[in-house]
Amino acid sequence: MRMIRLATLLLSSVLFAPVTFADETGAQLFGDYCAACHGASGKGDGDMADVINVPSPNLTLLSKSNDGVFPMLRVIHTIDGRTGVRAHASVMPLFGKTLSEDTSDLGYAGILTTRGQILSLAMYLESIQEK
Repeated sequence: MRMIRLATLLLSSVLFAPVTFADETGAQLFGDYCAACHGASGKGDGDMADVINVPSPNLTLLSKSNDGVFPMLRVIHTIDGRTGVRAHASVMPLFGKTLSEDTSDLGYAGILTTRGQILSLAMYLESIQEK
């Protein structure tokens, strides 16, 4: 019985640790890179929102505007610059490159780190969606 409890504990820590890590990392990245324009809560009311020419969207409504489904791939592509969205290409910085600058000397590990950071940020955005 003790062995089963230990196995269950180990398995649950492996299964749930990545989500917690993604939430914490994503929240930190959001605060560092996004909150100035999108606001601490993601509602588009950051300190820089009144300064830029393109309105900062409310990121908590992404699921609502997509029939209740969070558009994960579209969000990832917007963050890393693959969409070509006008606001993203001109006003919003391309964060794929920004996030990778710290890891460029790591080669493939740097690429994986950057992709993990972008995924963590996207997962954080998914977690703040209005129901």
